[in-house]
Amino acid sequence: MVYTICIGSNEQQKDNLALARRRLKELFPDICFAEEEETKPLCCKRTAPFANQVARFRSDCPAEEVNALLKAIEREAGRKPEEKAREIIRLDIDLLACDTTVFKPEDMQREYVRRGLSQLER
Repeated sequence: MVYTICIGSNEQQKDNLALARRRLKELFPDICFAEEEETKPLCCKRTAPFANQVARFRSDCPAEEVNALLKAIEREAGRKPEEKAREIIRLDIDLLACDTTVFKPEDMQREYVRRGLSQLER
């Protein structure tokens, strides 16, 4: 199965995205990353910019297992539920799609995601 994910952070962006990439490479050695892109916050009052990156990899693991691994990486980066209210997103790794099943259709339409996908399809 081919998985498409998006990584995002608005707190210590460089360090947290580097941690995510390192862990993801360990779990999914064939992973390919689009270029990292800085974006303005979409749903936050907090003005800190986000660093975002789209990635794609293959895995025989079911989507639920992949998602659990992604959430474990978020926790490793120090993500805590209580910080969400303060709009601090240390690391967010969203499972966007698996093969032709789209889990986050709204996210898939975002310009930075579309640009990342086009880079990965080259």
